[in-house]
Amino acid sequence: MYAIVDIETTGGQYGQERITEISIYRYDGHDIVDKFASLVNPERKIQAFVVQLTGITDNMVKRAPKFEALAKRIVEITEGCIIVAHNANFDYRILRQEFNNLAYNYERNTLCTVELSKDLIPDLPSYSLGKLCKSIGIPVSNRHRADGDAFATVSLFELLLLKDKEKNIITNSIKDFSLTLKKEKLSNAIKKTPAAIGVFYIHQNNGRIMYIGKGKNMRSRLSQLLAKKSKKALSIQSKMATVTYDESGNYVMARLLFNQEVATHSPRYNSNYYHLAKPVEFNHPDMLIIGRGRRTGEKSVILIENGILQGFAYVDLEYQLTNTSVLKNLITPLTDSLDNRFIVKSSILKNRIQKIVKL
Repeated sequence: MYAIVDIETTGGQYGQERITEISIYRYDGHDIVDKFASLVNPERKIQAFVVQLTGITDNMVKRAPKFEALAKRIVEITEGCIIVAHNANFDYRILRQEFNNLAYNYERNTLCTVELSKDLIPDLPSYSLGKLCKSIGIPVSNRHRADGDAFATVSLFELLLLKDKEKNIITNSIKDFSLTLKKEKLSNAIKKTPAAIGVFYIHQNNGRIMYIGKGKNMRSRLSQLLAKKSKKALSIQSKMATVTYDESGNYVMARLLFNQEVATHSPRYNSNYYHLAKPVEFNHPDMLIIGRGRRTGEKSVILIENGILQGFAYVDLEYQLTNTSVLKNLITPLTDSLDNRFIVKSSILKNRIQKIVKL
């Protein structure tokens, strides 16, 4: 579970800044499950340059609640969460500073979307939130206001989770909270997995993926696996710490994601699969293959360039499809293997896509 945070402050000398606005989205890796946002009375003047940047004035916060009135809600909404922020060192430092003023020791693990973006979306000209979001086609409303920036960071973090092929973000999160996860029962794992098309991952206590499954109904498929009494199934059940998942929107994307993830992680309980030897060629060297997305209004996109399978993305906006430079920043790479080419080619031949856009 993640608490995606953005904070605006008064500015001023290091260690003496106070919060003027805070926004927190509690995010389970797929959906926003809770939200909190408020102006905060900092009990001191806001620096002039900060007023110009954020638009937050002394008059706006004069009648806002003080931090001490909001502290309990902040503790509750971030309980059991990793703090995620764009420049997390700053936001977390300010939060701890405010709680220290109340003689409360506030401790959470953190993730920084600046550092994650530099690793997973390299070679961009800038990693400031506004310029980064522009490069990858994420709209930002109310820039330099806590709620606008926090909501944009949710969209950015969702993309980073998708592009994190090694699953380092999730693995490290599981390690941090392994004691809590050990207490989850199999029934809870099934309950939390949606009845949707996608790929699910069974993790052991150290966060490592030990089994990957796919299904048109992930909950049903997982339920079947955890009800089996075979030696393999019982071993998986005994070692399972938690289950995570990626919705794919359609079964073509689920098959591609499953192939890629098994090849990347080599889970101990996944069998070796037969690999094709016959060449697979595409009818057009440069095209986009458009399919159903994971939610209403979203599309899945598979990019073929120079006859090579490049990767996939999910888009909400038309200009993300028509602007190639933006689309390429969104793409999660796929191995141009014969297996993956066969899945894509067969989906076209069996009309399991929505449309093809020739580039």
